[in-house]
Amino acid sequence: MAAKKILIADDTAAHLQQLKEIVVGAGFQVITATSGKEAVERALADKPDMIFLDIVMDDLDGYGACREITKNEDTKDIPIVFVSTKNQRADKMWAEKQGAKALLNKPANEAEVVKHLGMFT
Repeated sequence: MAAKKILIADDTAAHLQQLKEIVVGAGFQVITATSGKEAVERALADKPDMIFLDIVMDDLDGYGACREITKNEDTKDIPIVFVSTKNQRADKMWAEKQGAKALLNKPANEAEVVKHLGMFT
């Protein structure tokens, strides 16, 4: 059985790398994007099993990318988890309104990431 494919989108190289190491270490295949626009393109092209998505990115923020992914018939069922420094209660509520399953704080906590991988893949 092939490893499940996880899309990680973050415009900060260090955060992207940290999350990638956690996800690969948990036995998943990783594809990456460095912008919201690229995340939408990769989601459509690669149909990942789950997406970890930063909120604050240039060109298209994570909220906008999430809306585009969840409104598209081909990608609407892909679980999205935001990973962001934006972690107030209002941010969590807004993330859910956009279609995300959860909001994790940066820097990513390995146990939390693995827990969410288990919940949504």
